[in-house]
Amino acid sequence: MPPPKLTVSEWADEYRVISQANAEPGKWRTTRVPYQREPMDLVSDPSVQRITLMWGAQTGKTDGLINNTIGYYIHQDPKSIMVMHPTQTDLNTWIEAKLTPLINETPALTERVAKPRSRDGVNNKTMKGYPGGYLMFSWSGSPNTQRGRSAPVILCDEIDGYEFNAEGDPVQLLWQRSATFGDARKLIETSTPTIKGISRIEKSFDASDQRRFYIPCPSCYTMQILKWGNVKWVKDELGDHDPTTAYYQCVGCEYHITDSDKIVALKKGEWRSEKPFKGHAGFHLNELYSPFRRWRDIVQSFIDKKQSGDLQSFVNVSLAETWEEEGESANDHELFARREKYDYQVPDDFWVLTAGVDVQDDRLEIEVVAWDDEERSANIDYRVIYGDPSDNPGEGIWKELDHFLNGTYNGKYGVYQIASACVDSGGHHTSRVYDYCKTRRKNRIFAIKGRGGEGLPIVSSPYRRASGREKRKVELYIVGVDGVKLTVMRRLQLSEPSAPGYCHFPEERDADYFKQLTAEKLVTRYKQGQAVRSWSKPSNARNEALDCRVYAFAALKILNPVWSALVTDRSFGQAEEKETSETAEAAETAKDTRPLDKIVNKRAKRSNVRRRRGFASSW
Repeated sequence: MPPPKLTVSEWADEYRVISQANAEPGKWRTTRVPYQREPMDLVSDPSVQRITLMWGAQTGKTDGLINNTIGYYIHQDPKSIMVMHPTQTDLNTWIEAKLTPLINETPALTERVAKPRSRDGVNNKTMKGYPGGYLMFSWSGSPNTQRGRSAPVILCDEIDGYEFNAEGDPVQLLWQRSATFGDARKLIETSTPTIKGISRIEKSFDASDQRRFYIPCPSCYTMQILKWGNVKWVKDELGDHDPTTAYYQCVGCEYHITDSDKIVALKKGEWRSEKPFKGHAGFHLNELYSPFRRWRDIVQSFIDKKQSGDLQSFVNVSLAETWEEEGESANDHELFARREKYDYQVPDDFWVLTAGVDVQDDRLEIEVVAWDDEERSANIDYRVIYGDPSDNPGEGIWKELDHFLNGTYNGKYGVYQIASACVDSGGHHTSRVYDYCKTRRKNRIFAIKGRGGEGLPIVSSPYRRASGREKRKVELYIVGVDGVKLTVMRRLQLSEPSAPGYCHFPEERDADYFKQLTAEKLVTRYKQGQAVRSWSKPSNARNEALDCRVYAFAALKILNPVWSALVTDRSFGQAEEKETSETAEAAETAKDTRPLDKIVNKRAKRSNVRRRRGFASSW
């Protein structure tokens, strides 16, 4: 006779035996961790294809959901399973500490899984065989452990520790390999979260129906989710914390919920979703729910982490929440609120116009910025030109860019033109940008390439790159984008218009522009014990406006050798000032079409520097 149809929780209560190495060995009891019942039972629900657990420490997400799911499919509903861990070390640790005791201590599994070195089945470090399927292992950094395998059940543990490999996102690669199983396939993801906007488990939970566990207050019966803000404790006369006084304060009647009250309330709790169910069930649970952790233990953990400066680990591991790092950034709402009405297209006292061009696969985005002598800036224009950047220079999208960059803007004292522009060559259309810029050097349109890293100059001296069949050289400027972004962000935070570097914006700019301008944040992360500062943004956020501002600022810095000349050369106003010999000489310098690094004071002499050639110097 076939075995009776059981859910995963019913199977665990009937057959699962917990290893003697655990804190509570013996028969598995779902009543001990009642919040695990619903996630486990959804594994055997055919209407559910994906389950996400964004859970904290000591809540049993691995031993409960992952291990019981494996046992259920091996014994109750045989089919192949793929299990993935972040690293090979994590995988081996799980096999030795969790999987092997699960199989050896549970008789229903011991008799089905092939014995090591047996001729009747497979049992090694890469897979274990049983009647009806295989249990296969992989880790995120090894594409070889993911190729040539397919299974209807995919179990991914601690996915926030996964690394992108040469073939892409390892979770999606495994999920794609189960596509042939159709509606019978199932993906289970578990993890504690990490950085906000980067965390994989957070993105997966956001895409789910977002279920949270509500428990009743023993006094007023108000259903509530457990939050860290309601955990209270007493400080003594000296201000020292006393974790032994910790309790949970009810949100309804302010009743002091004790540890024993929590255990009773857990059995009466229920999961409630915040979004409609569409085949993807997501569960969020923090350490406050754990029956194995007392209030005082959690408070002591918080105090220790705070004193050691490692509060992020408490937020991630205990509260199961993403960590939002502090860093250099600007507020898009504040910038949007301070927009102003210009009297002219170019406000008073702004003399030089530059442009930054960001090249995308289907468009060009351009910002025109006006500057004064203290580098205060004013956004003048922002334009998007749609088309194919693979067009030949002088045609299609590049012809439209020429027309735009040759345009004029009205000011109080006359008409202004764009003095210089920088075009990003770091995307998929590098050769087209080179071809476009090499014939427009006299118009001061330069090809640039951004380079990340601290300590780099804003703009490095140009070097020549061959471009096109004619092998004509194009001057390529390297822009230290990290330093420029830091400068831009700090200037966006200025609130006093008279301050040098203050940024003005016209009332025509919409909210999306400011979101792009402030999309990135300079954060500090720790890699192998060392602090690394880098710019980051949410994966779905756009930052073209910020890139354009960086390139426009680079164009200003490239113009520095002829700054005073450009004020006269590019301001075609009707000022009544009498031209002096000094301004005439400056204007003559501005019209010079030689490379900018060759434009020097006529009285100064520069020696020729010969470039040494050869493999070593090139390297």
